Amino acid sequence: MDVGICVGAQISDIDYIVLAEELGYDSVWVADSQMIWSDCYATLALAASRTKRIKLGTGVAVAGTRIAPVTASAIASINEIAPGRVFLGLGTGHTAMRTMGHNQVPLPEFRHYARVVRDLLDGKTTRWTHNGITQDVTLMHQGKGYYALEPRIPIHISGFGPQTQRWAGAWADSLVLAGARPAGIAAAAANVREGAAKAGRTLTKEFEISSLIGSIVLEPGETLETERAIEETGSLVSSGLHYAWEVAREPKRDMSNAPPAFADTWQEYCDYVDAMDLPAESKYIGVHEGHCSWLLEAERKFISPAAIRSSNLWGTPEQIVEQIHELERAGLTRLLLLPPVPVQRKVITDFAQKVMPLL
Repeated sequence: MDVGICVGAQISDIDYIVLAEELGYDSVWVADSQMIWSDCYATLALAASRTKRIKLGTGVAVAGTRIAPVTASAIASINEIAPGRVFLGLGTGHTAMRTMGHNQVPLPEFRHYARVVRDLLDGKTTRWTHNGITQDVTLMHQGKGYYALEPRIPIHISGFGPQTQRWAGAWADSLVLAGARPAGIAAAAANVREGAAKAGRTLTKEFEISSLIGSIVLEPGETLETERAIEETGSLVSSGLHYAWEVAREPKRDMSNAPPAFADTWQEYCDYVDAMDLPAESKYIGVHEGHCSWLLEAERKFISPAAIRSSNLWGTPEQIVEQIHELERAGLTRLLLLPPVPVQRKVITDFAQKVMPLL
């Protein structure tokens, strides 16, 4: 099991990425959401200049906010200064698009986008459609120091639904998920295998399945009701509520929209969003305050032990290792830790010192 970290791009704190390398993490996935974090490629460039070993990439880049040739050029530019350590995570933009009040990119459009990026990163001339016009494009000044296409840059597809997961199995280098449920990992892995089989593709151990996850290393006898447990897991847990509200069909209060871990608090959360001092059409701005970065005091009441368990590894180091082995048996190959910013150093240090030596 590989272990990396996901970072809400924070250009003022590259030292955190340096610490992750020093602690032995294998990769840093810099998130791309322009309304709430720094630019991911600027952050990656600084990280590349400050690190020597750790893999660096987007976690994940959003198809809806940059045209495909720009994304290809951006990640290839990082590969020029950190050759062989670079990867590209790609997604449709649930957060990046919804923080602007728009839906994510539709899957057919996303597939075209990813194909164009892959072709360009492979050094090919490819057909690209923009504003209804299709033309040839290629990265022209290859080998001149502007960007590097070698070593090859793998593409990791973020996919929470079965269609995208099957397509990742048929086409991509890996799949990126979120959550700590073995059943969810196993279902995604099955979809990947199905997609690969239909495409006549034989998957090897090089195909990765990663999941965004939190962690709390408990002392013997300590429980998930403690303030520390809430502080060290809360921002990722609350982001599950944000996501559920984002994708909920109207009426949002319908209990079919409620994630199982939040079934008892869904109506209260809808009350909380309704009470925000924002126009109804702009509620998404309030919903994303602190998203995957810190826990709002007003959202603390939604962080229950059940909710923590749904998206986090938890317990003593030995208990966490057993949870990891269960996820591994389900098909997971990499953990991506995303702790709250105020305690992120403590969380990744605890995990590196107390859990990773047991793996």
